[in-house]
Amino acid sequence: MLLSLPFMIINALIPMGIIYYFSDYLLQLISFFSGDSIIVTIDLGVIFAMVLVLIVHEFFHLIFIPNFMKSKDIIIGLTFFGAFVHTEQIITKVRFMFISVAPFLFLSILFPLILSISGLLKGKILVFILFNALGASVDILGFFLVFVQVPKDAIIRNNGTRTYWKMGVE
Repeated sequence: MLLSLPFMIINALIPMGIIYYFSDYLLQLISFFSGDSIIVTIDLGVIFAMVLVLIVHEFFHLIFIPNFMKSKDIIIGLTFFGAFVHTEQIITKVRFMFISVAPFLFLSILFPLILSISGLLKGKILVFILFNALGASVDILGFFLVFVQVPKDAIIRNNGTRTYWKMGVE
């Protein structure tokens, strides 16, 4: 998780840039904090948003796994560090990389882009978008590790927490 910290910063800046460019909501929020003090409260809404982010984020991983509705090779779980969806199916490098970045792409790039352009971006949705962006940092780290270390035509298979690759066809 520590290795993903640089990605966490970049991941947060991307949706913030989209929101800043396409909406004036971020400017209103910044002017709200320009006083002498900042008050941060964590209420049930924020806790609910964090749980919702976990569920929706993992759902976006799940729906891009081949045959996810029928597969017996998919594991969905919860650990101290967060939730996870993982498959032991053999998949291509490209599919693995897409599954890794899907929640970030859809929930922290396309979702704020659509909401900002349509003028529907409001308060707590921003919290949802940022939580997802921050949480996706480990996924983005995994994406880049596979991108750099796994050959183009390789196939990938997870076994527990370990990921393996080999050249060849399924």
